[in-house]
Amino acid sequence: MRKKITVIGAGHVGEVTAFKIAEKELGDVVLLDLIEDMPIGKGLDIREGGPVGQYDSAIIGTNSYADTANSDIVVITAGKPRKPGMSRDELVDSNFNIVKPVTEEIIKHSPNAMLLVVSNPLDAMAYTAFKVSGFPKNKVFGMAGILDTTRFRTFLAMEINVSVESIQALVLGGHGDTMVPISRYTTVSGIPISHFIPQDRLDAIIDRTRKGGGEIVKYLKTGSAYYAPSLAVAEMVESIVKDKKKILPCAAYLEGEYGIKGLYFGVPIKLGADGVEEIIEIDLTDEEKEMITSSEGAVRSVIDLLKF
Repeated sequence: MRKKITVIGAGHVGEVTAFKIAEKELGDVVLLDLIEDMPIGKGLDIREGGPVGQYDSAIIGTNSYADTANSDIVVITAGKPRKPGMSRDELVDSNFNIVKPVTEEIIKHSPNAMLLVVSNPLDAMAYTAFKVSGFPKNKVFGMAGILDTTRFRTFLAMEINVSVESIQALVLGGHGDTMVPISRYTTVSGIPISHFIPQDRLDAIIDRTRKGGGEIVKYLKTGSAYYAPSLAVAEMVESIVKDKKKILPCAAYLEGEYGIKGLYFGVPIKLGADGVEEIIEIDLTDEEKEMITSSEGAVRSVIDLLKF
């Protein structure tokens, strides 16, 4: 039987996510939004692309949570996007008031689902979904590190003129300006990145990675990134549905790993049919530990703003 995958929020991130999941035939898709009829039209459009796109996934758009019942995976993209000059953290109040009732509806209709959170500020919204749902920590996680990592890999590939597929990279920490790209674990087909790029250029690329989302917001003016985030979500869904057990940087709930407790934070995880099956702890230098501590502080300061 095909998996049932619900995407909450039919804005740009939600619609592209639904399309990629359907295109990859990862399951049947429900696209939900509260704007009257809009998700129905988008769902129908995606389904009508099946014959030429060569996918048989069923997809429906809906305004009713009843249609999401018994979902295996629920992707939460609902929330207000950033505007130019706005940080992710400034969205905390408005998006908390969206993600909290969304989560309450999800658990009412799909008590056995996994929750994949995309809404910003990511770490705080994943924490919100975890606390409101009462689900075990392995079943609630956030998409962030894959997006940060793919931006880092893209900028590196542009810099040294190689295929993006040759670059392996790792970005830890909160999803924001305090994220921590770990250059020691960044390679080009196994060759350390330091062989290709001098430190000053690498530092500049790391800085651009941290500000990557804001750079796109600046150009779009009325929204935020959606193609790269949606592809990152699709990779996570695929690893779960196919039990691929990929090692991916995602926002997971920590209970002492990396010296952090009671927080969602970007770390490498093994993602499979049981959700977060393992948190991978890597060795860090003193400098990297300091950056992780700084990022932890930034995430906690946002968590403290949540009003449960």
